[in-house]
Formats: sequence, structure tokens, C-alpha cells
Amino acid sequence: MTSLFQAIMLILDVIWFVMIVHIIMSWLISFQVLNTRQPMVAQIWFGLNRLLEPIYAPIRRLLPQTPGLDLAPLAGFIVLIILRNVLQNNAGFFLGY
Repeated sequence: MTSLFQAIMLILDVIWFVMIVHIIMSWLISFQVLNTRQPMVAQIWFGLNRLLEPIYAPIRRLLPQTPGLDLAPLAGFIVLIILRNVLQNNAGFFLGY
């Protein structure tokens, strides 16, 4: 069960990292530091969007519409942090304590 706990935590850590990169990159694109017309930037940006859209789409359906402001990454980030904390607090279940 230790392996299962570590695998789940690893997956959540990777998702956390990808979400942080996506959020920072969205700010850099919004402030025109990065340009999506550059092939490398566009490829990374669209790849991150394709990875995270299955997480953000259900959240967007639940949240109220806010024109010009996407709250799905923030809500997804909060849910991810809560999941990590729940798993860490219940690690005894996985580790057999």
C-alpha cells in the first residue's frame, strides 16, 4: 500500500507542477511577455491546455461565469491542495499504521 500512496502523491505533485507552470505562463501571455505566435511558446501553451482541460472543464460548469476572469485554475488548485492534505493526513491507512 505504500507504493499506492507514493504513486498517488507523485501524480498529484506532477499535476500541481503543471498547474503552476500553466498559471505562470497565462500571466506572462496576458502581460505580453510571451507571444503565442512563437512556435515553441504556442506548442507548450496548447499542450498545457490539452493536459489541464479535463480538470478545468467540470470546474467551469460548476462555477458562475465571470467574463474576462477564469476561476477554474484557482478552484482546481484549491481542490488539489485539499486532496494532497487529505491523503497526507490519512497516510496511516495506506502505510498500515
